[in-house]
Amino acid sequence: MVVPVAFFALFFAYPVVAIVGRGLKADGVWQFGRIGEVLSRPDIADVLWFTTWQALASTVLTLLIALPGAYVFARFDFPCKQLLRAVVTVPFVLPTVVVGTAFLALLGRGGFLDELWGVRLDTTVWAILLAHVFFNYAVVVRTVGGLWSQLDPRQEEAARVLGAGRLAAWRRVTLPALAPAVGAAALMVFLFTFTSFGVVQILGGPAYSTLEVEIYRQTAQLLDLPTAAVLTLVQFAAVGGILAVHAWTVRRRETALKLVDPAQTSRRPRGAGQRALLGGVLLTIALLIVVPLGVLVERSLDTSGGYGFGFYRALQSADANGSTFLVPPLEAIGNSLQYALVATLIALVIGGLAAAALTRRAGPLVRGFDALLMLPLGVSAVTVGFGFLITLDEPPLDLRTSWILVPLAQALVGVPFVVRTMLPVLRAVDDRLREAAAVLGASPLRAWREVDLPLVRRALLVAAGFAFAVSLGEFGATVFIARPDNPTLPVAVARLLGRSGELNYGQAMALSTILMLVCAVSLLLLERIRTDRSGEF
Repeated sequence: MVVPVAFFALFFAYPVVAIVGRGLKADGVWQFGRIGEVLSRPDIADVLWFTTWQALASTVLTLLIALPGAYVFARFDFPCKQLLRAVVTVPFVLPTVVVGTAFLALLGRGGFLDELWGVRLDTTVWAILLAHVFFNYAVVVRTVGGLWSQLDPRQEEAARVLGAGRLAAWRRVTLPALAPAVGAAALMVFLFTFTSFGVVQILGGPAYSTLEVEIYRQTAQLLDLPTAAVLTLVQFAAVGGILAVHAWTVRRRETALKLVDPAQTSRRPRGAGQRALLGGVLLTIALLIVVPLGVLVERSLDTSGGYGFGFYRALQSADANGSTFLVPPLEAIGNSLQYALVATLIALVIGGLAAAALTRRAGPLVRGFDALLMLPLGVSAVTVGFGFLITLDEPPLDLRTSWILVPLAQALVGVPFVVRTMLPVLRAVDDRLREAAAVLGASPLRAWREVDLPLVRRALLVAAGFAFAVSLGEFGATVFIARPDNPTLPVAVARLLGRSGELNYGQAMALSTILMLVCAVSLLLLERIRTDRSGEF
């Protein structure tokens, strides 16, 4: 636990505490009265209210739309099922700025719906809600569907034999078993939408602002650190509560029912009703996920002279962008890949050690450490990024001008995915195998290499894939620390969208399409590797 704790203390807790202290201290004295002053402001109350109700609305809407999909993927066997499972997961690993770009191309001015029917939904809450459903659809499908596929259907069949109707049997047998998984999925969706940044920044316009967007505005635009510090504390408290409840639901889910092999529960749809349900889910996936991604690709090819690769060719030039970049935007691709590879390596080392420590120990301290590892998913990435700039600027850690800052920030987001993917697999390794290796003379390192590694190799590859994909798309912290001569793909997209002109817009679509394709290929490879459904993701 020493290395992960030191890593999080230095690169997460220290920057966050420092930025909060910078905002709430005056002449070395804490000014806690500022908390009441900030929270009593009407504009901040509006931000808190919008953040909360849009997260609740997004969560409810996501559950309503995604639960039928979870059932279909859990219980039905149909052609291209693995491919579709990867397709619905692509939005989850896409950067939120790319999600916002895709829906801007679909719903915004000059977008697909605007050209067809004159309908614009950008700068409305509906665009935000739809984008959040698009982003979180896979969370429900994979979390709930993963458990649903392993529930023994004979339990429900026994209830029906005893006289219960189909709905009553489902409500009394299956739903209680699924409730912890549904609760865990709902909490994760609420967490991701409560801390939404890129989607609201692009689609919400000046009328809508979540806590994360307001922290960015107060920090980067208004330089009002006291307000940003108070909002960071509010978000930290909310995220801590959400993660505590999530940990409780996960422990309940682990003991819900005796699980069976998913191959025993999946079958071809029978009857008109089941085929209609499958068709409805496939149509939902097409409209909600495939169409926005398809429109993104179409806009990247739609130049004023017709369809072509003009916007992609323009990415090779820095001069055509009106000094938006010091280097050609195309270099952002190489930068992002290099940063993501280093971040993945860091996340695997830190996350692997943390997962091993959690496997060997138990108790309140370890559960608290487990919750700490999840905090970077919800605590303001903007605060972390700005905290890097004001804390890591003096020897012996003068890293402000170093390229390593970006991978470090990205690794903070990748570690939770590594831990949550590897932990269930490590816990499933029989301790007697390690003990047998020790009795036969193997050192602890050799026992790990000969026993644990072969058993967790597949989970390790899955964890690396997820860490790479989420590192590639990290935006909130990177937007502060990425240097102008070394932009990442999400930062480049945001900068291009921030400037007017068809060329900048088209190049943003082209870069977003490239990033989407890289993420899609990563997910397809993961689906080929992952045959055991292990891990929470």
